Amino acid sequence: MATLVLSDDNPSAAQSDLAGGLRYVARQPILDLRGRVHGYELLFRSGPESYFRGDGDMATRTMIDNAMIFGLDRLTGGLPAFVNCTGEALTKGYVSILPPSMTVLELEPGLILTPYLISTCRHLKAEGFRLALDDFSWSPGVEPLVKMADYIKVDFTLLAAVGRRYLREKLSDSPVAMIAQKVETQEDYRQACQEGFTLFQGYYFCRPVLQEHRKIPANRIFQIEILELLQSSTLDMSKLSQLVKRDPSLTYRILRLVNTSAGAMRQEVRSIDAAMSVVGEEAFRRIATIAITSELSDEQPTEVLRMSYVRGRFCELAAAGCALDPTEQYLLGMLSLLPAMMGVPMEELEPSLPLRDEIRKALLGAEIPERRLLQWLEFHEQGDWADSDAIIQKDGMNSAEILRCYADAVVWAEAALKSAV
Repeated sequence: MATLVLSDDNPSAAQSDLAGGLRYVARQPILDLRGRVHGYELLFRSGPESYFRGDGDMATRTMIDNAMIFGLDRLTGGLPAFVNCTGEALTKGYVSILPPSMTVLELEPGLILTPYLISTCRHLKAEGFRLALDDFSWSPGVEPLVKMADYIKVDFTLLAAVGRRYLREKLSDSPVAMIAQKVETQEDYRQACQEGFTLFQGYYFCRPVLQEHRKIPANRIFQIEILELLQSSTLDMSKLSQLVKRDPSLTYRILRLVNTSAGAMRQEVRSIDAAMSVVGEEAFRRIATIAITSELSDEQPTEVLRMSYVRGRFCELAAAGCALDPTEQYLLGMLSLLPAMMGVPMEELEPSLPLRDEIRKALLGAEIPERRLLQWLEFHEQGDWADSDAIIQKDGMNSAEILRCYADAVVWAEAALKSAV
C-alpha cells in the first residue's frame, strides 16, 4: 500500500514524545451550539489498571508528565484542556505546572469544601486557571465554588429534567457556562438546547437522525470508489481521472487544494489530469483523499472529519502488527463514520460499498478479527480502559505499539484537517 504522507514536519523523535504523551490519555470533544470544538476533556489514567479518580497521586503525576513531555496545546490543538482534579491535586499545587491560560481545572464531585480548598481555588483563579464543577448538582455550602466557576457540567444520565430545571433556577443570575455531559443522541442534544445549555459533551454528533430508505447520491458512491482506488499500490490514473471528473464539486475541491499546494507555480492548474501531473502521485493521493472525506462530511461538525481521519490512519498503521490489510483497515476506520457524514444508516450504505464482505460486516458491527482495531479505538475514545485493555490482551497485541499508532494518527489527522478546511 502507498502510505498517505501529509507532511515531513513530524520527525520520529517528536512522534516518540507524542506516543508517550498519549499513552494514558483519551480526549473527548466539547462542542458549542454551532458544532465547533470549544475544548477537550482529557481523560487520564495512571496506568494499565487504574482510573484517574482511583489513584489520585499516580494519575496526577501522569497528568504532569503528559503536560511536560507532550504539552497540552498539542493534546488539544491549542484549545482549552479540561482536566479532572482531585482535592489533593489542587491543594498540594500539583496542577500549578499546567499552563493556566489553556487549562480548565475540573473539580470532582464530593470534594470536602474546606476553607483551605476554597482559598486554593481563589489563588488558582488569580493565576489564570479556569474552574469547572464536574457532575454538578446543588448541595448546601457549594455557593463559594459556584461564584468562582467558569463552567458547570451536568450529567444528563444522572440528573433528571426536574433536577436540571431546579439547577437552572439557582443559577439564573450567574454568568457561568453550562455544559451538558453524556449527550449521546440528537434527542438529548435538542433537549439540552431547549434547557439553555450552550456547550455539549458526548457523541451525539456522530449519531445524526438517520433517514432510512434515503437514496444515496450517485456522486457519494463515486467518491467512495475513488477513495478505494487511492489506496491501491498502483494507481489506475485513467480510471481515477474519469471518476473524479464526474463529480464537479469534488473536482473543484481537488483543484483548489492542488493550486494551494503548488502556490509557487506561475500558472493555475485547471484540470484533473494536469493536477496529477503537476503534484505527483503521492501528493495527489493525499489531496484527493482529504478532498473526498471533506466532501462526505461537508454538512457535519468538523470533529466528525477529525475523528474519521484518526480512525482511518490508526487502523492503517496498526494493521501490520495484527496481520490485517492496511488498505482495508484504513477504509474501515474512515468509513465507520459514514452514517454520521451522510445521515444514512450503515445498513443502507453497506450494500453499495466496493469492499470485501468481511469489511462490510465489520462496518455493520460484527465482532470479527477485521474489526478489533476499530473496536479498540472506539473504547479508547470513550476512556473505557478496561474494555480496550481486554481487546489487547485477548488478541495478544503489543500495547506500546498500539498506543504509538494512535499517537501518530492524531498528529496525521491534525495535519490533514488543516489542509482540508
